[in-house]
Amino acid sequence: MLEKVHRINLLCDFYGQLLTKRQREILELYYKHDLSFGEIAEEYNISRQGAYDLVNRAVNCLERLEKKLKLFRRFQYQQKKLQEALSILENEKINPEEHETLKKIIVQLLTDQEFDDNEGV
Repeated sequence: MLEKVHRINLLCDFYGQLLTKRQREILELYYKHDLSFGEIAEEYNISRQGAYDLVNRAVNCLERLEKKLKLFRRFQYQQKKLQEALSILENEKINPEEHETLKKIIVQLLTDQEFDDNEGV
C-alpha cells in the first residue's frame, strides 16, 4: 500500500497541474493528509461513495497521463542509471572498463537511447 501511495504522490508531482483543482485537492487530502473517504465527503458535502469515485477518477487520470507521456517512468530510468554511475564513481580508482561503462550510461541518459527498450524499468 505504501508503494501505491508513493507512486500516486509522485504522479501528482509530475501531472498534478493537469488535473482539475478539485481533483488535486481531493488526492492531496486522501494520499498526503491521509483523510478517509468519510472525512473528504464531509469536507466537500458529498457522499462517501462520491469521495471514493472522485479519488479513483483522479488516480485513473494520472495513470492515463503516465501511460501516454511516460515522464515518471523516464524519471525512474534516469535515477537508476545515475545510481549505477554513482556506484562506479565511489571506487577510488576507475579501471578502463568502468570508465567505458560510465561513458555509456551518460550517453544513454543524454540521448534516451535505451529508455524505450526499458519499458518495465
